[in-house]
Amino acid sequence: MAHSQRGWTGARTPSAIKRVRQTARKRIINQPRRAAAKTLVAKALSAASGASNGTQSAELQSALQRAVSALDLAAKSGAIHRNAADRRKSRLMLTVNAALGGSGLSAPAKMARQTGKAAAAKEAKARIAASRALKAKGAQTAAGKARAALSRTSRDAASEKSVTTATAPKATASAKTPAAKPAAKATTKSAAKAAPKASPKPTAKSSAKPAAKSAAKPAAKKPAAKK
Repeated sequence: MAHSQRGWTGARTPSAIKRVRQTARKRIINQPRRAAAKTLVAKALSAASGASNGTQSAELQSALQRAVSALDLAAKSGAIHRNAADRRKSRLMLTVNAALGGSGLSAPAKMARQTGKAAAAKEAKARIAASRALKAKGAQTAAGKARAALSRTSRDAASEKSVTTATAPKATASAKTPAAKPAAKATTKSAAKAAPKASPKPTAKSSAKPAAKSAAKPAAKKPAAKK
């Protein structure tokens, strides 16, 4: 079912309406960057035409650097394509060199990174931690101070809980091992005590059997003597 009138030619579905909102938001962000790049390129071209008439080359160099930086920024943010930025820079340099009569200017190189990757990553982590702390702290009001105290206590409680959970398995393991050893000793002692008690029984049976045999033999011999 259509969400708009029958004669409506714009977006109808929710996804299309959302796409319209996203496009409008991106246009608000990207359009000033495109316009700034075009303006700075035009200023660099005007500075190149003035340099051909005998103006200072330092002004041309600074204008050229600003134009190239604006094109790089627009390409990095996605306002224009990377190839389009490279093409515009190339045409700008050709025009400037032609205006200077062959003396030529080179495009300003990007600044080399002065810090290593590890140091840069450390600085980034420090900045992120500072921003998070600032957000958690909030404004210097009673509510902000209460929020900061609550977050700090929750972090402390979480750290204590993790420490206790890490030490609990070790304590239980240490408690279980001594209990197993006395049990094993008790079983060995009980087995040792039971062995001597069971040993006299066979001796009693063996002593009773010879006595019965000896009593039966004389009873059998007496009738033989009467005959």
